[in-house]
Parts: sequence; structure tokens; C-alpha cells
Amino acid sequence: MRLAELVSLNRMGAAHRFLGRDDDRRVRIGVRLWELAVRASPVLSLQEVAIPFMVGVHDVVGHHVQLSVLDGDEVLFLERLSASKSVINCTRIAGRLPLYASSSGLVLLAHGPADLRERLLAGPLTAYTPTTTATPSRLRAVLADVRKQGYAYCPSYVHEDALGVAAPVRGADGRVLAALSVVVPNDAGAQAVVPALRTAARGASRALGAPTGREGPAV
Repeated sequence: MRLAELVSLNRMGAAHRFLGRDDDRRVRIGVRLWELAVRASPVLSLQEVAIPFMVGVHDVVGHHVQLSVLDGDEVLFLERLSASKSVINCTRIAGRLPLYASSSGLVLLAHGPADLRERLLAGPLTAYTPTTTATPSRLRAVLADVRKQGYAYCPSYVHEDALGVAAPVRGADGRVLAALSVVVPNDAGAQAVVPALRTAARGASRALGAPTGREGPAV
């Protein structure tokens, strides 16, 4: 594209608020383009259903509560609720992580397509910390545990001070649409958040029309 055409497009985008400029003159997404993208989002109904349940979990745990979906070979984070004194969290809204390296990703991978699991099991798998699931044999065992117990429990997978727990959110056909997760301090009390998280994930699933009895064993 020629420079004159690019300049013209930038001006047109700015005029309609599709594009804007930062103080340092860098082009950024404008308010109008953001508005259209949010309204057209294919996951908008999922977010609208999940947010009240996320708020309930956040009231209980007081740390990060996240909603994420599978996107290619990664987990994509759609929403996050946090507090000023929450434990460290390396993710953000619209951020991504490898599926094998987080509680959300493990839930989505465990219930995702078999060919995706086999592709990731073929490696390579990079460890973020010494406890990250980064070998094929261990990853296969962890995924089996996630399917059996109905949630993923991941101490120090991304950061040594943080622990992630995630549970599946299912749609009307019973398939896992998303993962609801918390990131809390990696300490002895972390297991106590599991019942609240799983209850919220089941509530969101029921609100989406999911059949009952698909959540795995109770804690």
C-alpha cells in the first residue's frame, strides 16, 4: 500500500473514531472500533452469563477470577476480576498462555479435541517454573486427573507465589465452552477455594442450558 493511501485510511479511521493516537502519536484502536468489536463478539453471551458467577467467586476468594476459552493452541482470557492486594498474576484480559501451563488451559485441553492433545503432547513443552507440566508423560497424567476430578489444581505453574484452579463451563450440548478459574496465593488454604469455584462453574453451565451431572465428582 502506498504511503498516501495509508495516510488517507488513517485520517478516515480517526474521523469515524475507528482509530486514535496516543500522546506519542502512535496509532491505536479508537472507541468506535472497540464498541463495534464488543457488540459483534462471538463470546458476548458467554461473558454476560458468566460475570455474575465470577462476581460471587470473587467475593469469596478476594483474588483473581478469570473466564477463558480455547483459541488454537492457547488459552485466551476474556474477563478478569481482581483486587488491589491480589496475588501476582501474569495474565490479562485478551492475554494468552500455552494450554499446558495454566489451570484454565489444562481444563480446556483435557476436554478439547483429541488431535490437539496429541499435537501438544508431541512437544516441545517449555517450563515456566520447576512445577509446570512440561513433559508428555506428566501432561497426559494431569489431563486424565482433570477429567476424573472435574477441575485443575496448579500450584506454582506460572509463578511460584501463585496457584491456579479452574473448572469447566459447559454449553447446552454438554461440551466445555470455557474455563472459570481463580489465581490465589500458593499456600495451605488454597484448596478451600475449590468448592466455591466449582459451584460457580456449575451455575454458569446451568444458565447456558447444560445438562446436569457432567461436572465430575464432588470435592
